[in-house]
Order: sequence, then structure tokens, then C-alpha cells
Amino acid sequence: MSLTLKTERLPSLDVFRGMTVAGMLLVNNPGTWSAIYPPLQHAPWHGWTPTDLIFPFFLFIVGITTELSLRARRARGDDERAILRQLFRRGALIFLFGFLLSGFPFFTWPPALEGATVLDRIVHRVEHWRVMGVLQRIGIAYLLAGLLTWRTTLRQQLVVLGAILLGYWALMTLVPVPDTGVPGRYVLDQPDQLLSAWLDRQLLGTAHLWSGGKTWDPEGILSTLPAVGTVICGTFAGKWIGLSARALTERLAGLFAVGALAMMIGAMWHWVFPINKNIWSSSYVVFTAGMASVTLATCMWLIEVRQWRQWTSPFLVYGINPMLAFLGSGLMARGLASIWTWDAGDGTRVSAQGFIFNTAFASWLPLREASFAYAVAFVTFWYLVLRAAAKRGFVLKV
Repeated sequence: MSLTLKTERLPSLDVFRGMTVAGMLLVNNPGTWSAIYPPLQHAPWHGWTPTDLIFPFFLFIVGITTELSLRARRARGDDERAILRQLFRRGALIFLFGFLLSGFPFFTWPPALEGATVLDRIVHRVEHWRVMGVLQRIGIAYLLAGLLTWRTTLRQQLVVLGAILLGYWALMTLVPVPDTGVPGRYVLDQPDQLLSAWLDRQLLGTAHLWSGGKTWDPEGILSTLPAVGTVICGTFAGKWIGLSARALTERLAGLFAVGALAMMIGAMWHWVFPINKNIWSSSYVVFTAGMASVTLATCMWLIEVRQWRQWTSPFLVYGINPMLAFLGSGLMARGLASIWTWDAGDGTRVSAQGFIFNTAFASWLPLREASFAYAVAFVTFWYLVLRAAAKRGFVLKV
């Protein structure tokens, strides 16, 4: 019996993506960063929290949707060159959107430059513009994973994935870091001493790194390599999901089994190469891919098998328009934090975000609860925006 692709859209996949996007907005937009519930914070360094699952889940979904989309296009007889052009176009646009978002708002300046010329202000902005970021990593990982799986067999892709994860492990633990001569395994708890940090400083310069790290970047160049592995893991899940000749229950059992096995392997690898989002360690790739497989299988079981769909509507709204949610919420958050300001009444000005938080939430709730309530309100606002967009049939596609 030949195996054919199941081409209908899976609501469970949209729900899984919507849960991931909504979770991203929730953890990225607290009322204040000084008061956050522990599960909504990233792990300080090694280890993981639920928040550390969001980014790899999204990359895993990118792999699934890419695999299903490319197979569907090939089934329609689309030209391979057109498919390749689409890979480059989408990867470049996603990177560009992220790069521009990193510099927004383009016309605000630090207080020290208030009296400077326009040219000096522009030069300062360009010299301190962060190059990498979340969307930039998604764009690069999507493109590289697409190229690596474009015309290769499953066996070749498994070899590529193994080479990426094992090679990155070797680079980060065995290779002596220039300027120190110390192999990375001895400084895995020192972010600025790792090979990935050294490479980012050499290629990007400290002025173009994440401001929170200063000497290293959690979305840096070398650590993007294993992120490509996360996308490839997603393509494997896409291949398995698309086998309509196998019963849905069999596919679900496969996702559960492989996911549980990957979680165990990732947890064991943690002993020698700790699970760490900031450096996107190989153990982190395997562990989070396993978590994503189990989570997706659970969604499919609830929605496709048990037909429990009453709870899915809000997540479907987020899931069908993820780019609008990401870009729109990012622009809004940056605007509230830096463009719009209010008079605080004491001769100083407060950002719109601070004004809303202090007035609508912190004025009557304990600080941590107020911070969480602001984040929930932010997510709810964007649900209403995306719902209105869905009713009008508007989906921001790249």
C-alpha cells in the first residue's frame, strides 16, 4: 500500500501554534519585570521553565508546517525552483521583519543625544542596532532547515541532524575558547566565556548584541545552528503526521512514544551538556522536541479523536495569524514603553505602559498579581484584534 499525504488542515496544529503564540505574548508582556510568577520567567541559566518551551515549540511547528506545505506543493506539481525561491523569500522576509522590529521605534534617542544633530542620532542608532533576535533566528533556521531537507532523504536528514547536534556539542565543550584557551566544558556556567559568545563579539561586536547580555546574545550566530536542528525535528513530525495510510491513533502513539524517548535522551544528555535555552544546547533541542511531540499528540487526541473542541476557539484565532500577533504585539509593546508618555504629576514623565499598569492594575492589586493581570489583559486585547482580523478574512502571510 502506498503512503500518501493527508492534506486537510489539522485544527489541532493550529491550536498548538495558537497556544504557543498566546503563551509568548503572556510571558513577554508583564506589567513589570520585577514581579513575575516563576513559571513565567526563563531559567536563570541551566535548566528550564514552561517559558523556555515557547520558542522551541514555535520552531518545531515551523518544521511541521514547512514539511506539510512543501509536500502539498509537490503533489500539485509545483516547480522545484519555485519552491526554492519561496524558501529564500520567506526566510529573508522573516529576518527583515525581525531586524526592523529590533530597531523600532526608529526616532527615539537616549537622553545623552537630545542636543545632538540628526546625523549623529542616526549614526548612534545604527551603531547600536541589535542584529539578531527571535524573528531573525526563525528566518535563518527556517531557510537553512528548508535547504537541508529540500532534496534529501529521511536517512540523510537524520545524519544531518546528528551532525548538527553532536558537532555543536563538540564545539561548545571541547574546543578551546580563543583569548582564554579553556575548553568550553569548564566554563558552561559563564555566559561570556563560551565559544558562542566569543564568536558573536567577533562577528557582530558588543554594540549589536542583546542589551541584557552585553557580551553575549541568546539568539547569537553559533547557537542558531542547533535551532536549525529544532526545525528539522519538526519536519520529521510533519512527515509522520502526513502519513494518511496509517490510522490516526497509530500516528498519535508514534508521537507520544518518540516524544517520551526524546525527553529521556535530552534529560540524560543534560548531565554532560546542560539543557539551556540561552545557548540552545543540543540536550535542549532533543528535550524540547520531545515535549513538543507529546504536547502536539495530546492536542490531536483531544481535538481530532475525542472531538473536544469547545475550548479551542481562542487558540485557533491566534494560530491562524501568528505573524500578525508577533509583529503587531511587538510594535505595540515597544510603542507603549517608549513612544507614548504621560505626565506623572511630579515633573517627570512615565511611559504609557507604566501609566496603564500603575493606574489600572497596581493601584488595587498586589504587585505580582497586578503584573500578571496586565499580561493577561495584553493577551486578551490581541485576541480581540486577531478575532476581528479573522472575521474580515485578513491573515498576514509571509
